[in-house]
Amino acid sequence: MRVRNIKKILVTGGCGFIGSNFVRHILTSSDASVVNLDALTYAGSLENLRDVEGDARYSFVKGDICDPDVVRGAMDGVDAVVHFAAESHVDRSIEGPSVFVRTNVVGTQVLLDAALKVKPSVYLQVSTDEVYGSLGPDGYFTENTPLAPNSPYSASKAGADLLALAYYHTFGLPVVVTRCSNNYGPYQFPEKLIPLFINNALRDVPVPLYGDGKNVRDWIHVMDHCRAVDAVMRGGRPGEVYNIGANSERKNIDITKLILASLGKPETLISYVEDRLGHDRRYAIDSTKITTQLGWSPKYDFEAGIAETISWYIDHQDWCRKVAQG
Repeated sequence: MRVRNIKKILVTGGCGFIGSNFVRHILTSSDASVVNLDALTYAGSLENLRDVEGDARYSFVKGDICDPDVVRGAMDGVDAVVHFAAESHVDRSIEGPSVFVRTNVVGTQVLLDAALKVKPSVYLQVSTDEVYGSLGPDGYFTENTPLAPNSPYSASKAGADLLALAYYHTFGLPVVVTRCSNNYGPYQFPEKLIPLFINNALRDVPVPLYGDGKNVRDWIHVMDHCRAVDAVMRGGRPGEVYNIGANSERKNIDITKLILASLGKPETLISYVEDRLGHDRRYAIDSTKITTQLGWSPKYDFEAGIAETISWYIDHQDWCRKVAQG
């Protein structure tokens, strides 16, 4: 397997949840430098990377991935592009799909066009298992599972994936795509399930659980995801898709009860609310390809990882308040 020698990386959306953890991972595990391009929308915050601001290998560019001039300037001289920047909240995509199409599809096209000129050794499109749609009670998503997105968010991500792969087949751009299951861990914006439920429970506020709470997700710690993205960036084959999961399926109701029990809060805080439109029932990932080809495997046990995550949010209530206030 040929391993790329990566010295300078453009990370888009590096002030978001997964992006900021990836920036920190690169700076602490390698000698590569990072250019972080982020528009600082509601879910991206400079607070997420205060601890690395003084690192000489780190630079921040505030800008929109839909702006060709900004993108071209930020991409200059990089060996790798790792594209995290995206509108990602399903509920928001139902309320206003147009911003998801603009950011997730048009923004990706602007990045791809710039990459054709800069010619990095790899362009990594970070995607989601949601592009595959909903699974029944059995089976797993593989890289060959047909795309069947069911929300404006997942449809926009599927469109971006196909566009990126088309640039590989048409122009020879060295594109690789990763599709990951649900992430949890530090620095996740407080509107997402786990941090929302932790913060609500800490304040004795009801936790709003969709439907019957039996929707199933495969949960992976964000740092395991970051390690997987790093492995694909350095060794992934152009034109290929790599699924990333932790084989850790949990029902939403079980996650909710675990959080409440960990915080010593009663289950009476659970408030069942009307289900999300088009709510996918189950996701589950087969990670055989990345495990066998690139030697990656998750390190975090879910029980230990969620306990660490709950403790992090308890200890970072100031951060929660700051990012929630913008």
